[in-house]
Amino acid sequence: MRASYRWIQELLPDLRHTPEELCTLLTGAGLEVEGTHRYGEASSQVLVAEVLAVAPHPTKEKLRLVDVDLGDGRTQRVVCGAPNVPPPGGLVVLAPLGTHLPAVGVTLTPREIGGVVSEGMLVSERELGLRDAHDGILILPPGCAAPGTLLSEAIPASSDVVLEIGLTPNRPDGLGHVGLAREIAAIARLAWPHPPPVRPFGRWMPEEASEIDVESVVAVSVEDAERCPRYGAAYVDGVRVGPSPRWLAWRLEALGVRSISNVVDVTNLILLEYGHPIHAFDVDRIRGKRIVARRAVAGEVCRTLDGVDRRLVEDDLVIADAEGPVALAGVMGGAESAIHDFTSRVLIECAYFQPRGVRRTARRFGIHTESSHRFERGVDPSDIEEVLVAVCSLLAEVAAGVPSRRTTVVGDLSPRPIIRLRRERMNELLGMDIELGDAVRTLERLGFRSMSLSFDEARLVPPDHRPDLSMEADLIEEVVRVRGLDAVPSVLPPIRPQLGRTEARVADRARRAAIDVGLHEAMTFAFVSHEDLAAVRAPVASFVIQNPLGEERSAMRTSLYPGLLDGLRRSQRQGVPDYRCFAIGSVFLPATGEAERLPREARRLAAVIAGSRDGWLTKPQPVDVWDLKGLALAIVERAIGRTASLVPISGERLAAQRESELTKLPSPYHPRGAAELVVDGQVVGSLGPMHPAVAARVDVGEGVLLLELDLDALELVGIATPRFRPIPGLPAATRDLALVVHEDVPAGTVEEAVREAAGPLCESVEVFDLFRGPALPADHRSLAFHVVYRDPNATVRPSEARTLTDAEVDARHAAVVKSVGERFGATLRG
Repeated sequence: MRASYRWIQELLPDLRHTPEELCTLLTGAGLEVEGTHRYGEASSQVLVAEVLAVAPHPTKEKLRLVDVDLGDGRTQRVVCGAPNVPPPGGLVVLAPLGTHLPAVGVTLTPREIGGVVSEGMLVSERELGLRDAHDGILILPPGCAAPGTLLSEAIPASSDVVLEIGLTPNRPDGLGHVGLAREIAAIARLAWPHPPPVRPFGRWMPEEASEIDVESVVAVSVEDAERCPRYGAAYVDGVRVGPSPRWLAWRLEALGVRSISNVVDVTNLILLEYGHPIHAFDVDRIRGKRIVARRAVAGEVCRTLDGVDRRLVEDDLVIADAEGPVALAGVMGGAESAIHDFTSRVLIECAYFQPRGVRRTARRFGIHTESSHRFERGVDPSDIEEVLVAVCSLLAEVAAGVPSRRTTVVGDLSPRPIIRLRRERMNELLGMDIELGDAVRTLERLGFRSMSLSFDEARLVPPDHRPDLSMEADLIEEVVRVRGLDAVPSVLPPIRPQLGRTEARVADRARRAAIDVGLHEAMTFAFVSHEDLAAVRAPVASFVIQNPLGEERSAMRTSLYPGLLDGLRRSQRQGVPDYRCFAIGSVFLPATGEAERLPREARRLAAVIAGSRDGWLTKPQPVDVWDLKGLALAIVERAIGRTASLVPISGERLAAQRESELTKLPSPYHPRGAAELVVDGQVVGSLGPMHPAVAARVDVGEGVLLLELDLDALELVGIATPRFRPIPGLPAATRDLALVVHEDVPAGTVEEAVREAAGPLCESVEVFDLFRGPALPADHRSLAFHVVYRDPNATVRPSEARTLTDAEVDARHAAVVKSVGERFGATLRG
């Protein structure tokens, strides 16, 4: 919301706060001022001047010499090339020497042009930063000010400070200057004169108002009182459509609204003043001289002001004439009845529409207007008559219209419920002692009506302009907000230590583990597009957003990969190929049973790795599946204290992996290198290099590695309790074993076979070497294992332990060689 400081001053004549002080005041009360900027900053430096004479330049054909009067006998000659310099007697604006024009970044100095020194400049609205106009210099209306007057004093709207206020959706009253001024008056304890005695335009019906009854011109009715509880109309005759006066156009321009014509500008100005949208109809374009607020007939078409034909449904509320819709109620007016250059009779609409209905219609058509923005949040239904009078008064002033003295309003105000405010409850919530009478006076300044007051309890009716106030806690919040949140004492609550939930502990431990092993956490969106999910071969999203912000955020994610891969793609485009990121969050999978309507929410940790591995004094090497394996095992071990193993996924299984029965999509992993992470027989995740087809579809190149952990499965496995093992006091017997096996035999399977055959005397088995070469048979490799033998009692019952003999170790080791030979055809490498 853009707010004019000068406008607020006009509404609050007693306001003495500077713009900076006003920003602090509003922000402290919950209406955050996000920034300010000055409009027409140069207007306080330039002067109104009267043209005395215009003569051609002696050497430049397109230039002229203009003599101007600055008052008090001061005259000045300037060189001007504008085509619209007025004849003698016209009023222009002169920027004297030394004037800085921020809009064009120029500071005026004496300048010789064709042998004539120009000591100043006749300026345009564009050079003053008032409007982006290109039709020559600014010409002021006759008699608007005496020569020598500052432009900011001649037309105050030419200079202003604009406040950028970030309003929360529950404060629709702040979407108009009247609501902001009322709020400031309550906070600063100022008188609230409304309507104020001094205005730049009238406030009451002019004396020349006609006695014409609105109903005699256009019959107004409401067929859907639920969606349109109140509908008001006013009639203005003899309107002359044309440009707006400078003050009106500049005030709108300062607030980011383009000036169109005097009639349209009046409706926009009153919108910005009250925060209550209004609409103007050309009476001569209303068919059948009838206006009705009703539900649309399915299939009806309404052409809106943007020239688009909107096909309506029965849920849409429309304003219709005798033949069809002429406006989408609360959203956008219709093109058929719009104001045009030859309009002379105007019907003004001011209504209250149900917020939810306006919101549904606006979302259905993808329209967001100044009108829908306000109606969706709830406007003040009690100010309809006042808004209509304000519009008629201003149209009489700027468009020579003659309004009807009486307005028409259909529908009554619904009474607001009485809310009680208890002194004990208020002080209990706030932790401070506030007198109930002081609290009631604070609320009365905000517009509340006090129905009764005792020592312990008050009963109040909230104002119509605050639809967000409905219970006692709301009143207490208003009291402390106006008094100042800084006055609330800070008291630390009692803290009772407790053990965190297991699921939270697993997720937190997994997050810390991922960070410890060198990954960076990425925050990704929970909503993605269907195309992104299909690209990574994730389950199809069964739960979609009915009114998404865009197609890229239209579905609830079933995988964390799309967000991470989007980050990788952006990183690569910025010339940073090395990527180590993970994300933790929920994925929303299709419900498993017919009775379930909500998605099955599952917690996942996913990681994407690409680029080169870390290294020093060596050439960069691309990461491979072994790097991914090391990271995965380390994360699982640090998260739950248990060791995971990898089980390769065969090519046949990839097509049926996990939820593929629901998705009918193959896996995102490459057939060579895909594996499942298993802990105590429970599958807790999967990993592997990205399939080339997936890499091409998401445009990230080759060499990308994927990892996904199921945090719910890790929780089921549980966090292992650390157990102390004493340092063995007896020496171990070690043997190295180099076995030649076929390439199809996984190293992990051979390792498990060695451990099983070594029996209870085996303390550990580790792979320490892999060799391929011409000395080995084709399609074979050599795996070298380091086997450690020790009496198992050495770390359990040291007093009963003994040192193993070479004969015992050799016998057990021979059994290992025999066992792997029989199972895998393994032979000792010579």
